[in-house]
Amino acid sequence: MIEDVRVNEQELAAASARLESLPIEEAAKGAIDWVIEHAGGKYAVASSFQDAVLIDLVIKADPNAEIIFLDTDFHFPETLAFVERLRKTWNLNLTTTHPSIGREESPCGSPRCCELRKVVPLNAALEGNKAWITGLKRVDTPERVGAPILAWDHQRNMVKANPLATWTDQDIDDYLERNGLPLHPLTYVGYVSIGCAPTTQPVADGHNPREGRWPGSDKTECGLHV
Repeated sequence: MIEDVRVNEQELAAASARLESLPIEEAAKGAIDWVIEHAGGKYAVASSFQDAVLIDLVIKADPNAEIIFLDTDFHFPETLAFVERLRKTWNLNLTTTHPSIGREESPCGSPRCCELRKVVPLNAALEGNKAWITGLKRVDTPERVGAPILAWDHQRNMVKANPLATWTDQDIDDYLERNGLPLHPLTYVGYVSIGCAPTTQPVADGHNPREGRWPGSDKTECGLHV
Protein backbone atom coordinates (compact mmCIF):
# COMPACT_ATOMS: atom_id res chain seq x y z
CA MET A 1 0.00 0.00 0.00
CA ILE A 2 1.11 3.57 -0.62
CA GLU A 3 1.57 5.06 2.82
CA ASP A 4 5.08 6.50 3.27
CA VAL A 5 5.57 9.26 0.70
CA ARG A 6 9.34 9.57 1.09
CA VAL A 7 10.04 5.84 0.87
CA ASN A 8 7.67 5.29 -1.98
CA GLU A 9 9.05 8.18 -3.99
CA GLN A 10 12.34 6.27 -4.03
CA GLU A 11 10.55 3.05 -4.95
CA LEU A 12 8.59 4.85 -7.64
CA ALA A 13 11.73 6.32 -9.17
CA ALA A 14 13.35 2.89 -9.28
CA ALA A 15 10.23 1.26 -10.75
CA SER A 16 9.89 4.04 -13.32
CA ALA A 17 13.53 3.67 -14.34
CA ARG A 18 13.05 -0.06 -14.88
CA LEU A 19 10.05 0.59 -17.10
CA GLU A 20 12.02 3.09 -19.19
CA SER A 21 14.22 0.27 -20.45
CA LEU A 22 11.31 -1.76 -21.83
CA PRO A 23 9.61 -1.56 -25.23
CA ILE A 24 6.83 1.01 -25.05
CA GLU A 25 3.88 -1.38 -24.89
CA GLU A 26 5.56 -3.50 -22.22
CA ALA A 27 6.37 -0.36 -20.26
CA ALA A 28 2.75 0.82 -20.47
CA LYS A 29 1.41 -2.53 -19.31
CA GLY A 30 4.02 -2.63 -16.56
CA ALA A 31 2.99 0.79 -15.27
CA ILE A 32 -0.66 -0.20 -15.19
CA ASP A 33 0.13 -3.50 -13.46
CA TRP A 34 2.23 -1.63 -10.89
CA VAL A 35 -0.68 0.62 -10.01
CA ILE A 36 -3.15 -2.27 -9.82
CA GLU A 37 -0.81 -4.17 -7.50
CA HIS A 38 0.18 -1.30 -5.21
CA ALA A 39 -2.94 0.86 -5.01
CA GLY A 40 -5.17 -1.83 -3.55
CA GLY A 41 -7.97 -1.10 -6.01
CA LYS A 42 -8.02 2.57 -5.06
CA TYR A 43 -7.12 4.17 -8.35
CA ALA A 44 -8.82 5.78 -11.31
CA VAL A 45 -8.04 6.50 -14.95
CA ALA A 46 -8.50 10.00 -16.37
CA SER A 47 -9.24 9.88 -20.09
CA SER A 48 -10.04 12.64 -22.56
CA PHE A 49 -11.39 10.00 -24.98
CA GLN A 50 -9.35 11.55 -27.77
CA ASP A 51 -8.48 7.96 -28.55
CA ALA A 52 -9.09 4.55 -27.01
CA VAL A 53 -5.51 3.41 -26.42
CA LEU A 54 -5.18 4.05 -22.69
CA ILE A 55 -8.63 2.66 -21.93
CA ASP A 56 -7.94 -0.47 -23.97
CA LEU A 57 -4.67 -1.10 -22.14
CA VAL A 58 -6.24 -0.57 -18.71
CA ILE A 59 -9.39 -2.64 -19.11
CA LYS A 60 -7.37 -5.54 -20.49
CA ALA A 61 -5.61 -5.57 -17.12
CA ASP A 62 -8.63 -4.62 -14.99
CA PRO A 63 -12.07 -4.64 -16.67
CA ASN A 64 -13.59 -2.93 -13.62
CA ALA A 65 -11.19 0.01 -13.55
CA GLU A 66 -12.88 3.35 -12.95
CA ILE A 67 -12.59 5.60 -16.00
CA ILE A 68 -13.09 9.32 -15.41
CA PHE A 69 -14.28 11.62 -18.19
CA LEU A 70 -14.32 15.37 -17.51
CA ASP A 71 -17.40 16.81 -19.18
CA THR A 72 -16.69 20.54 -19.36
CA ASP A 73 -20.06 21.35 -20.95
CA PHE A 74 -18.16 22.50 -24.04
CA HIS A 75 -17.14 19.23 -25.68
CA PHE A 76 -17.88 18.44 -29.31
CA PRO A 77 -21.04 16.37 -29.76
CA GLU A 78 -18.80 13.84 -31.52
CA THR A 79 -16.70 13.46 -28.37
CA LEU A 80 -19.76 12.83 -26.19
CA ALA A 81 -21.03 10.29 -28.71
CA PHE A 82 -17.63 8.56 -28.76
CA VAL A 83 -17.60 8.36 -24.96
CA GLU A 84 -21.02 6.76 -24.96
CA ARG A 85 -20.06 4.36 -27.74
CA LEU A 86 -17.04 3.08 -25.81
CA ARG A 87 -19.00 2.95 -22.57
CA LYS A 88 -21.57 0.67 -24.13
CA THR A 89 -19.14 -1.39 -26.19
CA TRP A 90 -16.81 -2.13 -23.29
CA ASN A 91 -19.30 -1.83 -20.44
CA LEU A 92 -17.02 0.74 -18.88
CA ASN A 93 -17.10 1.64 -15.22
CA LEU A 94 -17.41 5.28 -16.24
CA THR A 95 -17.57 8.32 -14.00
CA THR A 96 -18.47 11.53 -15.82
CA THR A 97 -17.79 14.76 -13.95
CA HIS A 98 -19.58 18.04 -14.48
CA PRO A 99 -18.53 21.54 -13.40
CA SER A 100 -20.40 23.18 -10.55
CA ILE A 101 -20.81 26.33 -12.64
CA GLY A 102 -23.04 27.08 -15.61
CA ARG A 103 -21.93 27.65 -19.18
CA GLU A 104 -22.11 31.43 -18.76
CA GLU A 105 -19.67 31.52 -15.83
CA SER A 106 -15.99 31.20 -16.88
CA PRO A 107 -16.97 29.99 -20.38
CA CYS A 108 -14.60 28.00 -22.57
CA GLY A 109 -11.47 30.00 -23.33
CA SER A 110 -11.72 32.31 -20.34
CA PRO A 111 -8.85 32.46 -17.80
CA ARG A 112 -10.33 30.13 -15.15
CA CYS A 113 -12.26 27.82 -17.46
CA CYS A 114 -9.92 24.82 -17.32
CA GLU A 115 -9.41 25.21 -13.59
CA LEU A 116 -13.12 25.20 -12.79
CA ARG A 117 -14.27 22.76 -15.46
CA LYS A 118 -11.44 20.24 -15.38
CA VAL A 119 -9.01 20.57 -12.48
CA VAL A 120 -11.53 21.07 -9.68
CA PRO A 121 -13.87 18.25 -10.85
CA LEU A 122 -10.94 15.87 -11.36
CA ASN A 123 -9.56 16.54 -7.90
CA ALA A 124 -12.97 15.81 -6.40
CA ALA A 125 -13.35 12.62 -8.43
CA LEU A 126 -9.93 11.37 -7.31
CA GLU A 127 -10.61 11.80 -3.60
CA GLY A 128 -10.09 8.57 -1.69
CA ASN A 129 -7.79 7.08 -4.31
CA LYS A 130 -4.14 6.21 -3.93
CA ALA A 131 -3.20 6.59 -7.59
CA TRP A 132 -4.39 7.92 -10.90
CA ILE A 133 -3.49 6.91 -14.44
CA THR A 134 -3.23 9.46 -17.24
CA GLY A 135 -2.77 9.51 -21.00
CA LEU A 136 0.04 12.07 -20.85
CA LYS A 137 2.78 11.75 -23.50
CA ARG A 138 6.12 13.54 -23.51
CA VAL A 139 5.66 14.59 -27.12
CA ASP A 140 2.49 16.53 -26.32
CA THR A 141 3.98 19.77 -24.98
CA PRO A 142 7.35 21.17 -23.89
CA GLU A 143 6.15 21.03 -20.28
CA ARG A 144 5.79 17.24 -20.52
CA VAL A 145 9.13 16.25 -21.98
CA GLY A 146 10.51 15.13 -18.62
CA ALA A 147 7.40 13.34 -17.40
CA PRO A 148 8.26 10.02 -15.69
CA ILE A 149 6.25 6.87 -16.22
CA LEU A 150 5.62 6.62 -12.47
CA ALA A 151 5.92 9.49 -10.00
CA TRP A 152 4.48 10.97 -6.84
CA ASP A 153 1.86 13.65 -7.46
CA HIS A 154 2.58 16.13 -4.67
CA GLN A 155 -0.43 18.27 -5.55
CA ARG A 156 -2.88 15.40 -5.05
CA ASN A 157 -0.81 13.34 -2.60
CA MET A 158 -1.01 10.15 -4.63
CA VAL A 159 0.84 8.17 -7.28
CA LYS A 160 0.56 9.42 -10.83
CA ALA A 161 1.14 6.89 -13.61
CA ASN A 162 1.77 7.94 -17.19
CA PRO A 163 1.85 4.62 -19.08
CA LEU A 164 2.04 6.34 -22.46
CA ALA A 165 4.77 8.81 -21.48
CA THR A 166 7.32 7.40 -23.93
CA TRP A 167 4.88 6.92 -26.82
CA THR A 168 4.84 9.07 -29.94
CA ASP A 169 1.74 10.03 -31.87
CA GLN A 170 2.73 7.44 -34.46
CA ASP A 171 2.91 4.81 -31.72
CA ILE A 172 -0.68 5.68 -30.81
CA ASP A 173 -1.81 5.37 -34.42
CA ASP A 174 0.00 2.05 -34.81
CA TYR A 175 -1.61 0.61 -31.68
CA LEU A 176 -5.07 1.73 -32.79
CA GLU A 177 -4.64 0.06 -36.17
CA ARG A 178 -2.99 -3.09 -34.83
CA ASN A 179 -5.76 -3.64 -32.31
CA GLY A 180 -8.65 -2.60 -34.53
CA LEU A 181 -9.80 0.11 -32.13
CA PRO A 182 -12.45 2.65 -33.07
CA LEU A 183 -11.32 6.19 -33.90
CA HIS A 184 -12.74 9.43 -32.61
CA PRO A 185 -14.98 10.71 -35.44
CA LEU A 186 -13.18 14.05 -35.64
CA THR A 187 -9.87 12.39 -36.56
CA TYR A 188 -11.34 11.80 -40.01
CA VAL A 189 -11.65 15.55 -40.62
CA GLY A 190 -8.26 16.78 -39.45
CA TYR A 191 -8.57 17.00 -35.68
CA VAL A 192 -5.51 15.41 -34.09
CA SER A 193 -5.54 16.93 -30.59
CA ILE A 194 -9.12 17.15 -29.42
CA GLY A 195 -10.30 19.30 -26.56
CA CYS A 196 -13.32 21.56 -26.12
CA ALA A 197 -15.13 22.73 -29.25
CA PRO A 198 -14.57 26.51 -28.93
CA THR A 199 -10.81 26.14 -28.46
CA THR A 200 -9.96 23.28 -30.83
CA GLN A 201 -9.46 23.33 -34.59
CA PRO A 202 -8.13 20.97 -37.28
CA VAL A 203 -4.41 20.80 -37.96
CA ALA A 204 -2.82 20.60 -41.41
CA ASP A 205 -0.70 17.59 -42.29
CA GLY A 206 2.84 17.88 -41.01
CA HIS A 207 2.01 20.42 -38.31
CA ASN A 208 2.33 19.89 -34.57
CA PRO A 209 -0.91 18.30 -33.30
CA ARG A 210 -1.09 20.74 -30.39
CA GLU A 211 -1.32 23.69 -32.78
CA GLY A 212 -5.01 22.92 -32.90
CA ARG A 213 -5.47 23.60 -29.18
CA TRP A 214 -6.14 27.14 -27.93
CA PRO A 215 -5.25 28.66 -31.33
CA GLY A 216 -4.19 32.26 -31.23
CA SER A 217 -2.81 32.02 -27.69
CA ASP A 218 0.38 30.79 -26.04
CA LYS A 219 -1.52 28.37 -23.80
CA THR A 220 -0.38 24.74 -24.02
CA GLU A 221 -1.68 23.16 -20.80
CA CYS A 222 -5.09 23.01 -19.14
CA GLY A 223 -3.64 22.62 -15.64
CA LEU A 224 -4.24 18.93 -14.97
CA HIS A 225 -0.54 18.09 -15.29
CA VAL A 226 1.18 21.25 -14.06
